[in-house]
Amino acid sequence: MNATVTALDFAPLLPWPLIAGLAGFALLATLAGALQRLSGWIWRSLAIAGITLVLANPSLVEEDRDPLADVAILVTDRSASMDIGGRTEAADAMGDALRREVEADPLLDLIEVEATESADGTMLFDGVNAALASAPPDRIAGVVVVSDGQVHDAPADPDSFNLDAPLHHVMTGDVSAGDRRLVIEEAPRYGIVGNTVQFVIRVEDDSMRGSAMVSFRFEGGDPQTHRIPIGQSTRVEVPVERRGQNVIEAEVEAGPQELSLINNRAAVNVNGVRDRLRVLLVTGEPHNGARAWRDLLKSDPSVDLVHFTILRPPDRRDATPVDELALIGFPVQELFVERLSEFDLVIFDRYRRRNIMPPLYFDYIARYVENGGALLVTAGPPFAGAPSLYRTPLAAVLPVRPTGYITENGFTPETTDTGLRHPVTAGLDGGEDTPQWGRWLRHIHGTALGGETLLETPDGDPLLVVQRSGEGRAAIVMSDQTWLWARGFEGGGPYAEMFRRVAHWLMREPELDEERLTAYATDGELHVDRVTLADQAPPLEITWPDGRTETSSMAEIGNGRYETSLSAEGSGLVRLRSGQLTTVAALGPINPAEYADLRPTRDVLEPFLAASQGGSFAVGDGADANLPSLRRTRAGSDQAGRNWLGLTRNERYIVRTSSRTPLLPGLPVVLILSTLLGLGWWREGR
Repeated sequence: MNATVTALDFAPLLPWPLIAGLAGFALLATLAGALQRLSGWIWRSLAIAGITLVLANPSLVEEDRDPLADVAILVTDRSASMDIGGRTEAADAMGDALRREVEADPLLDLIEVEATESADGTMLFDGVNAALASAPPDRIAGVVVVSDGQVHDAPADPDSFNLDAPLHHVMTGDVSAGDRRLVIEEAPRYGIVGNTVQFVIRVEDDSMRGSAMVSFRFEGGDPQTHRIPIGQSTRVEVPVERRGQNVIEAEVEAGPQELSLINNRAAVNVNGVRDRLRVLLVTGEPHNGARAWRDLLKSDPSVDLVHFTILRPPDRRDATPVDELALIGFPVQELFVERLSEFDLVIFDRYRRRNIMPPLYFDYIARYVENGGALLVTAGPPFAGAPSLYRTPLAAVLPVRPTGYITENGFTPETTDTGLRHPVTAGLDGGEDTPQWGRWLRHIHGTALGGETLLETPDGDPLLVVQRSGEGRAAIVMSDQTWLWARGFEGGGPYAEMFRRVAHWLMREPELDEERLTAYATDGELHVDRVTLADQAPPLEITWPDGRTETSSMAEIGNGRYETSLSAEGSGLVRLRSGQLTTVAALGPINPAEYADLRPTRDVLEPFLAASQGGSFAVGDGADANLPSLRRTRAGSDQAGRNWLGLTRNERYIVRTSSRTPLLPGLPVVLILSTLLGLGWWREGR
C-alpha cells in the first residue's frame, strides 16, 4: 500500500549554527538602527530575512513511500505449571485472538515463541530475548506475554531490559484459588551415618490456619507422620541410615483447596558419610596372622583401631618380670562393659578362653551383636577344643558349630554358588569356578548353622560364613591361615579386598548388601539395579511422579545382578519396589522450582510492565477466558486500559521515489535581494 507525501525540507548551504549566528548578528545591527530611527532599516531587515532563507535552501519534497509493518511478539508460557486447570486453553485463546488481529491488519506482523522450563524453572525471558533479537527494534509494536506469572529468569534490574515498546502480561489461572504448599527452607547436604540431621520445613496454605499432618519417608520406605503448624517454620530431625545418597521425602496432607498435589511433596537428598570407624581387635596369642590383620586395618584411613594381643594369659607361668614384658593389664571391664557400644566392629582373632573374661562378658558381646553390632571371629585350633568361643554365650550369634576336628593338609579355598552371587565374594580376582589362589594349610571343621557360606574347602566344609543376627551381623573364618594370602604364598589371594568387604558388610555398608535395590535417572532414562541371592529377582513395581504405576521385569547380567532401563520424562520422585525392597530416584531436580508455587501472580512481571507502560490482565481459565481487546495506538499515548492492550503504530516506511523542487530559485532571489538593499540605500540617501 503505497502513499505519496509532500513535505517542506531544508538543505542548508552552510551549517545551521553558522546561519543562525550570521542572521542574529545582522538582526541586532538592524534593531540598533531602528532604535536610532535610521531610515531604511525595514528594507535591510527584509534583505536579511531573504538571505537567511536562501542559505537555508528550502525545497518542496515529494516522496512515494511504502509503509513497513509493525511487529507484535507473542510469548506463550508452556511450562508444567500451565497444565494446572485450564491455563493452557486460556493461553491458546489469547494466541488465537492476537492472530486474528494480525490477519485483519496488513501493517502488523506476528512473531511467536514458546517459553519452556528447565531445572531452574520457567525460562520466559529467554523466549522474549530470542524474539526481540529477530525483530527490528524500531518496528516492535509490543510484547504480549501469556503466562501464569511464575517466571524464574527475570532480570534483577527492570531498566536493564531495553524495550522501546509496551510489555503486556495476560495472566492465566484463577487468582482466587487457594493452594497448600510444602516448602523446605533449610536442608543439610551431608550427615553422619547413624546420627540425625535437621532440616526446616514450612507448610503454607492460603485457605486455612491451624496445623497439618506431614509424613516422612526414607528411601521410599514406610511413612512416619508428624503434625506441624501451618505458616510456621518447623525444625525436623531425621536419621541418616546409610552411606551415600539418602533421599528423605516429606509430604503434607491435602488442604481444603488445592491447585495441585505436586507441591505438597518435597524431598531432601542427604549424602551419608561415615564417621571414623572404631574397630576392636583382640588377638588371643601371638601368631603369624596377627600382623596381617593389624596391617590391613591400619591401612584404612577411615578406621580407628584398638588392638590388644594377649602375650601372657593368667594360666601361663614364667619367670620373666612384668616390667621387661612391657605388659599392660587387659581392660576387660572398660572394653566389654563400659565402652563396647562405641565400637563398630569387634574381631576375635585366634582367641581362646583363658579366664581373662568371665562368661557374663561374652553374653554382653552377644547382646551387642543382637542390638546392631558386628562380630568377626577367625578360628584357630582352640576353636575346636575346650577353650572354644563356641562354649560361651557367643554361640547364640555364631553361624558355625565346631565338630572338634582339625585338618592341617594344604587346600585351595573355593567359592560356593552363594559366594559367587554374594557381594562380599562375587568377582574376587581369581575366584571363579576354578580359583587361581594359593593354598591354606589348616582348617577347623565345623557345621554351618545358618547364614550364607561364601567359601568352602574342596570337601565342602565351611570356611567363610556370614550371618545376620538380630539387628547385627556376625561372620566366622574357619582357618587361621588366611595370612598366607597376604604374604603371597603360592601366588597368594585377594586377602585385603575380601576382608575389607567382610568388615564393611559387617558394618552394614549398603553397597555390599546381598539384597539391594538402587536406581538413578540420567539423560531421559531410569536405570535400576537389583542384587539378590535368589534364583530370580522379584518384579519391579514403579510409581511415576504423576501417580502412574508400572510393572517391569529385569534382565540378569550374572552373579545375582539384574538391571533394566526405562524411558523417563518429566520431573519428580519415582518410587520403586522389588519384593520387600524399596527405593526412590529423582527425575530432574529433586525439588523443581517450577512446582514451588503454582498460584497465578503479577509480582514478577509488574516492574517490567511499569517500565514499558504495559498492562496486566487476569483472564482466568479455559477457552472462554475474559480476554482483553486489542488496539493500535500512537507512540507516546496510553498503551493499556482496563480491558484493552495497545500495540504501537511506529509508522516506519521505505522511500521508493523522491523529487525535490527548490522554493527560492537563484536569479529571482538575487534580483529581489538587490532591490531590497537598493531601496535601503535610497531611503538613507533621502
